[in-house]
Amino acid sequence: QPPPAGSSECPSPEEPGGRAGRRLRTAFSAEQISTLESSFQRQQYLGAAERRKLAGRMRLSEVQIKTWFQNRRMKLKRQL
Repeated sequence: QPPPAGSSECPSPEEPGGRAGRRLRTAFSAEQISTLESSFQRQQYLGAAERRKLAGRMRLSEVQIKTWFQNRRMKLKRQL
């Protein structure tokens, strides 16, 4: 069954039924990417303490940092 007219592709953060939808894609600034890349060059896996520290310094959530590092490791793996 097609979605009702006027609905968007991305589900809203609060859907009926109490299920949270997917977050929108985070657009990292050039400065944030630079910081993340330099951290990744030093250490490909972050512990909880390093992740908290980096998240606080960059004004991002720990989940965003964790996800960026996971995606970056996958990108590195694909390039090899």
